[in-house]
Amino acid sequence: MEKAKSRKLNISFESQIAEHDDEQAKPKQRGAGGDKGGPQTKGKLWEFIAIASIPLVLVLGNSMLVPILPDMQRELHVSDFKSSLVITLFSVTAGVFIPVVGYLSDRLGRKAIIIPSLIVYGAAGVLAGFGAVWGSYNVVIWARALQGLGAAGTAPIAMALVGDLYNGATESKALGLTEASNGFGKVVSPILGAALALIVWYAAFFAFPLFCVLSLLAVIFLIKEPKEKSNAKQPIGEYLHSLARIFKGKGRWLVTSFFAGSLGLFTLFGILFYLSEILEEKPYNLDGVVKGLVLAIPLAGLVITSYTTGSVIKKNGTLMRWLMNIGLALSTVSLGLTLVWNKEHLVLFMTLITLSSVGTGLLLPCLNTMITGSVDKSQRGMITSIYNSLRFLGVAAGPPLIGFLMEKNENIVFIMLSALAAIALALIFFLVRPEPNIARKPQKA
Repeated sequence: MEKAKSRKLNISFESQIAEHDDEQAKPKQRGAGGDKGGPQTKGKLWEFIAIASIPLVLVLGNSMLVPILPDMQRELHVSDFKSSLVITLFSVTAGVFIPVVGYLSDRLGRKAIIIPSLIVYGAAGVLAGFGAVWGSYNVVIWARALQGLGAAGTAPIAMALVGDLYNGATESKALGLTEASNGFGKVVSPILGAALALIVWYAAFFAFPLFCVLSLLAVIFLIKEPKEKSNAKQPIGEYLHSLARIFKGKGRWLVTSFFAGSLGLFTLFGILFYLSEILEEKPYNLDGVVKGLVLAIPLAGLVITSYTTGSVIKKNGTLMRWLMNIGLALSTVSLGLTLVWNKEHLVLFMTLITLSSVGTGLLLPCLNTMITGSVDKSQRGMITSIYNSLRFLGVAAGPPLIGFLMEKNENIVFIMLSALAAIALALIFFLVRPEPNIARKPQKA
């Protein structure tokens, strides 16, 4: 018994500001100023919207370009490989720099990183647009690398900011909302990119910075960051030593969670790439906005499930464990069944792919809540950044690897994805066991 107990995760949720305390900590008040329609609730709603805009902008800046890659190949006279670098180089650059900006956010504050990152992200988008107008592939590709650097300081740091601002049920809900916003961006971006291309093929490059400006203004004026930076003068050696202690004590479940989260995004983007390829072939012959609408079906399942999961898990560790295992089991089974009902049975095939995305929607908000709640504020930026860095690398690896396997045998794609989901399920089942009721502890001095 004692052995079993020691395996459970001791995860705590901290908050730096009193006004963002968990709604479950005290009974709701009615009437003016209460939880229903009071000024505090409205203020929190706008704050939620501002936070959700950050992952939305991150996704739009990348996924909006997917529909225009064939136009780019034609207009800039580049190969398939060179056009794919517009997406891959962005993701790889972001993945490499996310841990660096995570460390800086722990020392300087979250908004001090998010604000300049949004500026760089938007400005590099304009530069890429001018590169497209000038017909210069080199300008476009270097501008995309610069955008990847800016992207590193956006959504990953927003996740740490949520952990600073909220705790318990409110934190879980906010993290579910950020995951849903990320998924919503994936739903609308191919449709929006294809629609903008009807004006001129490079219009998406110039439209995206407008979304950046809106998110920037929301972050500046609607988010009140906690002032305390107790670790600002912490020597880097001491900081790294504290991270080493975290991985020594919690590495088994943290690494497992990192793997599961990265695999979820790897699978999602790999499948989207697969669908994008087959939908343009006979007998479907779908392209442009129509193809974007079909791709949006599994993504809509992810969005709805992510938001719902984030809203209901609160501080319930038992529920999180159930949902993570159910989600991975659902993904394993549905991906395996695609070997029976494949693309020749499109309706059943899309249903199975959507069920796999629902499984991912059950998994990711639970992982996000556990990871952000597992460490103090002083290391939260780095831990969440490592997690998000691996997610970015999963996104970058999905399309090329799936494309390579498709050339060999399409069945191998789904055998591999189902097997990987089964491995993640086994690891989560045996190694990730949160306490039944995840307690909130005060921040240590």
